[in-house]
Amino acid sequence: MQSIEEIFNNLDGELEGHGPVVMKNMVEKEGKNVVGTYCVFTPYEVIRAAGAVPVTLCSTSNDTIDEAEKDLPRNLCPLIKSSYGFAITDKCPYFHFADIIVGETTCDGKKKMYEYLNEVTPVHVMKLPQSSHREVDLDFWKNEVLLLKDTLEEKFETEITEQRLKEEIKIKNEERNTLKEFYELAKLKPSPIYGSEIFKVLNISSYTFDKEIANKRTKAITEKILKNYKKGEKRISADAPRILVTGCPMGAATLKVIEAIENNGGSVVCLENCTGLKPNEETVSEDKSPVDAIAEKYLNTPCSCISPNDNRVELINRLVEEYQVDGVVDMVLQACHTYNVETKRIKDELKKSNTSYLNIETDYSQSDKGQLETRLTAFLEMM
Repeated sequence: MQSIEEIFNNLDGELEGHGPVVMKNMVEKEGKNVVGTYCVFTPYEVIRAAGAVPVTLCSTSNDTIDEAEKDLPRNLCPLIKSSYGFAITDKCPYFHFADIIVGETTCDGKKKMYEYLNEVTPVHVMKLPQSSHREVDLDFWKNEVLLLKDTLEEKFETEITEQRLKEEIKIKNEERNTLKEFYELAKLKPSPIYGSEIFKVLNISSYTFDKEIANKRTKAITEKILKNYKKGEKRISADAPRILVTGCPMGAATLKVIEAIENNGGSVVCLENCTGLKPNEETVSEDKSPVDAIAEKYLNTPCSCISPNDNRVELINRLVEEYQVDGVVDMVLQACHTYNVETKRIKDELKKSNTSYLNIETDYSQSDKGQLETRLTAFLEMM
């Protein structure tokens, strides 16, 4: 029988080889259409209801940034440069098979990058309202969901019916709930899972295109960990400071932050960001018109591009309490202005609950690993 460590180690190899091979077979043997995405504002249910396969495109590696900087400014967010670099070098297998890209106006840099990306592959950009609390904001966003529906219907010569949307809402909700059951294991004290393992399971689930297989695997991992925990297996010290990581999306290049915390005695119990629990905390209502329900759920995403971003503050406060968090690490990518400006509000809010806070600004290079180790070790020692 596999140990928990062996299960997580095997996920690495499965992700590396499984996703691209399955994608290739779906396109070449099954004739599937592929829609590339970059952001959790993109409504996957609409894409899947068109009979297409949604996939998150490569955007979190330093390897393609040099090529991107031939067209884009150096002082631009690394996520944007990496995304564009993967596209123009054809190094992302998922981008290679994409028939169309769905972008979004989450920041000015992305908006302009999509103009160049459109010269490589067709891009449909969903326009986000500046705020999310007014009725007019929801009406605006609902119209954007309908425009995406129209674009996909025309592109793939299909009809996205209300029934198909309802079916896909149910499937996606099941995935969200299954993932939530897994990462909420970290509410236990001590946590039975590491932050790097939370990231790994969430990541591989997004690249497992058969959601029945993805959910079955996640449930098996959850049951195995909980069973061992109840038998007395404690993998993490009960005295380890419990850390919530928030801020910009995480990827392979920024796992250095989680590693620096966990290698120095901390326990990352919650990943609040876009590649963490943020897309899964709220499900799409199954009792409303599907387009209305989809629009409501996705517009509630607590992103720094929305102003005021009260949803993020409320979410972090709730998570700090539910996960018994001792400290919050706010990881911001260089040149991500909205998340950088928002650090003050998050810091001020956490002072009210006497929760320790540290802001870290980084990029996709590994040159600052030593500095991160030093700062995070000192942060943990102060708790």
